[in-house]
Amino acid sequence: MARPKQTTAAPAPGAGTVFALRAIGVVLLARWAFSMSQMGYLSSLRAMTSSPWACLNLVLIFLLIVLPGAKARMERPLHPLPQWLRQALRFIALLAFGFAVFSVGAFVWAAGWRRFVHALAESNGWVAVGPALYAVVMWICRPRALWRTNIAARRFAIGRYAISLDPVTRTAMVWAESRKLGQYDARELSVKWPMPREPGPSPAPMLTPSTHPPTPSVQSSGVARRSWLARRPKVELLWDSPAAAGHNRKTVFRAPLATEGDRNAARALDTTLHQV
Repeated sequence: MARPKQTTAAPAPGAGTVFALRAIGVVLLARWAFSMSQMGYLSSLRAMTSSPWACLNLVLIFLLIVLPGAKARMERPLHPLPQWLRQALRFIALLAFGFAVFSVGAFVWAAGWRRFVHALAESNGWVAVGPALYAVVMWICRPRALWRTNIAARRFAIGRYAISLDPVTRTAMVWAESRKLGQYDARELSVKWPMPREPGPSPAPMLTPSTHPPTPSVQSSGVARRSWLARRPKVELLWDSPAAAGHNRKTVFRAPLATEGDRNAARALDTTLHQV
């Protein structure tokens, strides 16, 4: 008899993100339930009604566990959450993280490091784990593109923007995270690279006697490095349509080239647009 072929169902891309967020929500809820059992449920409920930070944490726990509208889909591998939910989780987690860090810092300032280590041991490390969980939620919900760069599939990701090219219809769809910016003719799109800044004329050196020993120019290199970090080069995607009278030459998006992956994706996108 022929044995039936066993196939393993692979989870859809984005299911790990949904699982991680719900796991964090369950951990926070379990910690809250344990703390309420020690303080007494009635007194804890009375204290929560008069504390806006407690209500904020309850809203965050509810959103993390329920995740309304979250669904892992193949066409959106990095965005299983709706845009409003992602922004809400990031904002509430930022407020909770700031309050937790401020509370821990104020306790260390008032009581000292020895009392802080004692409180850390009594809480089984929750004093440090709690803010870390808020930071993990912010990191998971950070601004990202809809997918990763796949040159063979003509999908590109630059910063938080995603571009998909269809070679048959010669169209391009541009997304800002999970929000669609528009659909354009790929032949009317072009990549504008940042113009290199031309060095200005240096002043003529003055022949004056020096009273200090010569030192290496470490300060000038440090200033140049800080200026480059302060102003990262940005690439632009331009739409120039002769049929769009009055508003041709439009900037679709402008994204900084923060990583080497963004630079490679921008080069591949420029090459592919020239081949369309």
